[in-house]
Amino acid sequence: MPEVIFPGPEGRLEGRYHPQKDKDAPIAIVLHPHPQFGGTMNNRVVYNLHYAFHRMGFTVLRFNFRGVGRSQGEYDQGIGELSDAAAALDYLQSMNQNAKHCWVAGFSFGAWIGMQLLMRRPEITGFVSVSPPANMYDFSFLAPCPSSGLIINGSADRVAPPADTRALVDKLHEQKGITITHDEIEGADHFFQDPHMDTLIEHVTGYVQRRLTEGTR
Repeated sequence: MPEVIFPGPEGRLEGRYHPQKDKDAPIAIVLHPHPQFGGTMNNRVVYNLHYAFHRMGFTVLRFNFRGVGRSQGEYDQGIGELSDAAAALDYLQSMNQNAKHCWVAGFSFGAWIGMQLLMRRPEITGFVSVSPPANMYDFSFLAPCPSSGLIINGSADRVAPPADTRALVDKLHEQKGITITHDEIEGADHFFQDPHMDTLIEHVTGYVQRRLTEGTR
C-alpha cells in the first residue's frame, strides 16, 4: 500500500498512490465522504473505486481531506476540501505529466466536491459521481457541466433520496455537448452494502472502459 504525504493548502495531506508502469497511463483521483460523519479514504466505496480504476489501467490517488487521519487542518464546510482536492490533483499531475486522460470520482460528499473540481479544471475528461447528495448541497454550479460522466445511486438510498438525484440528472440532461449517464441500482442503499457493491463496481467499470474505448468524448 504505497502511502504518500503531499502538500495541501493547510499542511500535509495523507494519501494512497498506485502508479502504473505505463508513463502515459490515464490518472484518477477518488474523493471520500463527509469527514464529520466518519468519511475517510478507506471507506469501502472509495477503496473499491480506487482499485477498480487501477485495474482499468489508471494511476490512482485517494487521500484524506484536511483533519482526517494524518492530514493536517480542520474541516472547512467543503470550501477547504475543494482546495485539498485541487492540491491532490496538482500532485498527481506533477507525478504523471504524460497522462492522456484525467478523471475524478467521488462518493457522497466527495461526489459534491468532485463535481466542483470538474468546474475548475478543464483537463478533467470524465467523472464518476456516486450517491451525490443533491438533497443537501446545491449543484446549480454545474451550468454548464463541462464534461460527460456517470451519476450512479441506489434506489433505496435514504441519505440522498433517488428523487433528488433524478432531478439533478434531468437538469444536466438539458445541456448540450455532454452526455450524463445515470444508473440507479435497484435495492442498493447509500453505502452499497453487499450484495450491491459488486454491481456498483461493474457499472462503473463498464462505463469508464466504454469511454476510454471511445476516446473519452
